[in-house]
Amino acid sequence: MIYLLLSIAASTLIFIVFKLFSKYNINTLHAIVINYVVACICGLIAYDGKIEIGEIINSDWFLGASLLGFMFIAIFNVMALTSQRNGLSVASVASKMSVIIPVVFGFYAYKESMGLQKVFGIVMALVAVYLTSKNPKTTKNLTKGLWLPIILFFGSGIIDTSIKYIETTYLPENGIPIFSATVFVFAFTIGICIIAYNNLIGKPKLSVEKIQTNTTKDRFKVVFGGSCLGIVNYLSIYYVLKALDHESLESSVIFTVNNVAIVMLTTLIGLFAFKENISRTNWVGIALAIISIALVTFA
Repeated sequence: MIYLLLSIAASTLIFIVFKLFSKYNINTLHAIVINYVVACICGLIAYDGKIEIGEIINSDWFLGASLLGFMFIAIFNVMALTSQRNGLSVASVASKMSVIIPVVFGFYAYKESMGLQKVFGIVMALVAVYLTSKNPKTTKNLTKGLWLPIILFFGSGIIDTSIKYIETTYLPENGIPIFSATVFVFAFTIGICIIAYNNLIGKPKLSVEKIQTNTTKDRFKVVFGGSCLGIVNYLSIYYVLKALDHESLESSVIFTVNNVAIVMLTTLIGLFAFKENISRTNWVGIALAIISIALVTFA
């Protein structure tokens, strides 16, 4: 359970860091690329075995790691864009409502338990995520840029499902750090290619890239912000993999509790740290989130 709690804390910090990127005018794409360098270094430091490039390339999980690397940087950019264009609450609800994808996959592929209490708790969790993240601007912002939340929803769900599948099917014992580092290497490589392409054509594709990084202060902000994001990013995937590796917890429980708790904490931090308004509906959602976590955990 401690790994699940640490995963929730690290994943919540990712949303906060993205919010700070916008506040301090940090170039998001450049910071994300730095983040993957730092995350990869964290994985290499944490790995206690001998690093053999040929062995890694020939491993069963290598292809999955490369695909996840692509998904990671793509969805991270979508998450950042959604947070900045549609708001933190919309990004949170779009990514965390995607919990239904790995949960359904767990029921189907791994024959996980599906008792009435658990199903009711999952349904209540989905309602809680929506109510907790809802604000007066949410509907307007969702309609304004509907394609971003939709991509974030499916992308986040596919990432969670893939992580569980690879962890269960291919990942060896004590292989989490090197697997994570490999994912981040691919994400970094793809990010560098995107930056090089954008510089080559001389016209950034994404509005978040229009923030300049010409001065020393700007570069420092990118490196510092990217490094902070890299540390919490590595910890989030490391701890969720450790939680999924625990035999006593089913993936449907882990993903439900993890996602609902992140939305709840993000909303509360938005209230106290960023002075965001929380409506009566949001408080109802938080209450339902607590109840749903209890129902799913003790089902």
